[in-house]
Amino acid sequence: MCRAFSGFTFVFSAFLGLIIFPAEAAIKKYQFDIQVKNVSRLCHAKPIVTVNGRFPGPTIYVREGDRVLINVTNHAQYNMSIHWHGLKQYRNGWADGPAYITQCPIQTGNSYTYDFNVTGQRGTLWWHAHILWLRATVYGAFVIMPKQGTPFPFPQPHQEVEVLLGEWWHADVEEVVKEGTTMGLPPNMSDAHTINGKPGPLFPCSEKHTFVIEVELGKTYLLRIVNAALNDELFFAIAGHNMTVVEVDAVYAKPFTTQAILIAPGQTTNVLVQANQVPGRYFMASRVFMDVPLSIDNKTASAILQYKGVPNTVLPSIPQLPAPNDTEFALSYVKKLRSLNSQQYPANVPLKIDRNLFYTVGFGKNSCPTCLNGTKLLASLNNISFAMPQIGLLQAHYFNIKGVYRADFPDKPPTPFNYTGVPLTANLGTATGTRVSKIAFNSTVELVLQDTNLLTVESHPFHLHGYNFFVVGTGIGNFDHDKDPKNYNLVDPIERNTVGVPTGGWTAIRFKADNPGVWFLHCHLELHTGWGLKTAFVVEDGPGTDQSVLPPPKDLPPC
Repeated sequence: MCRAFSGFTFVFSAFLGLIIFPAEAAIKKYQFDIQVKNVSRLCHAKPIVTVNGRFPGPTIYVREGDRVLINVTNHAQYNMSIHWHGLKQYRNGWADGPAYITQCPIQTGNSYTYDFNVTGQRGTLWWHAHILWLRATVYGAFVIMPKQGTPFPFPQPHQEVEVLLGEWWHADVEEVVKEGTTMGLPPNMSDAHTINGKPGPLFPCSEKHTFVIEVELGKTYLLRIVNAALNDELFFAIAGHNMTVVEVDAVYAKPFTTQAILIAPGQTTNVLVQANQVPGRYFMASRVFMDVPLSIDNKTASAILQYKGVPNTVLPSIPQLPAPNDTEFALSYVKKLRSLNSQQYPANVPLKIDRNLFYTVGFGKNSCPTCLNGTKLLASLNNISFAMPQIGLLQAHYFNIKGVYRADFPDKPPTPFNYTGVPLTANLGTATGTRVSKIAFNSTVELVLQDTNLLTVESHPFHLHGYNFFVVGTGIGNFDHDKDPKNYNLVDPIERNTVGVPTGGWTAIRFKADNPGVWFLHCHLELHTGWGLKTAFVVEDGPGTDQSVLPPPKDLPPC
């Protein structure tokens, strides 16, 4: 359980360089001060919410098996909560972080200690604010090194570097969101993309706001790449250099080499890069992937991979990124992702399923007399747009508080239809409610997420808190319950915590519900989540003494 304490030691490590850890499991303590700081980008300064005055925030470094205590003190004007994205938090949803799902937010002037164990996980994850759109600037990497003496299942790199892909708005992000909400329309797109908080020299006034990695000829580097963008799936590439994918979402993958990667918001990807080209300066770049008939954000963020001894006057080479609408590359890339499935790191895919779920993903319009067109846009699962409660769902579940949520979320849509046929523009009304699904402890679950053409088709990256899952199948068009399961990969499907549902297609995932508590399931596009594209699983306690939700910590924030 979490307990408040004082005397925290704040530990920082540089982006570059190797990290030394003690041999035994340790207690890692961090202090996060949420504070506002003026930051200048694109010829313009503005106040932003930060952790410890840093943008992006500090990287958390731990080892598998460590206990982590992070005291968050909120000095900003906004309520705050922090989510440790991808950490399973076994029996300990109190440390998961999403506001009004597992906790009420940390109010201005107050503190909360996130206290959790890192068990059975190693690799690159990340942390971010999980309230409003504050994760636009409140985010950082969370690196879990293997246990002492356990090597990587790939060549040991010379150095490791975190690469966080993000977005930047000229205006106050919360004001941008409020304006969109008032009109019932999407808020304005970001003004730039960033790499480690810096747009790069392709943007005005950004020559000094460029992230640089210095490499030595003949050495191998591990890039820990995080897509922290709010609303954009991204391509990433390095001019003149191939990348070898070795891990996604802190799960080892069968290595494969590629010129570019595709990474959705919420996802992480580890790649090996060999410094084997003619010494020079090479752009690393990220650009949006968008294969729907909507306006495309075509801004390109850039950083520089620079060989040691090469002067800064040398012009960087530009990488060949896939076209913004290159669906063929995207589908081909996703198919290459496979779990390592070795003796040490097996892929324990559920083969017998206890509970089958089929969720449609779509948009809708509800009446809004004060909005610009008399309607407001919503998003839904099975035609239900999720309404956030006023207290944490986990508290309501643990203390059996009535009237907070309904445990009757449907296992399938109310009315079957041609999900990916011609766009549907009539009867777009959407039900709203705080409705969740109850899942029996230790049951095996298959969830098929089906995109729909309500208003328009679109890709959606879905994140499940508290779990990893296996991506056993994906396809374009309508899911066929009789034919498509015959083509599932049940041997070495990729295991992850965030998966993309392709535009006009479907994705099938499987997991074992062995972590009791309340676990958020939502689209990781902040725009769609705000419109209601979310729900939660209430996984019931098991019969064993170590199979139930732990008691809440004494310093859990009040509502």
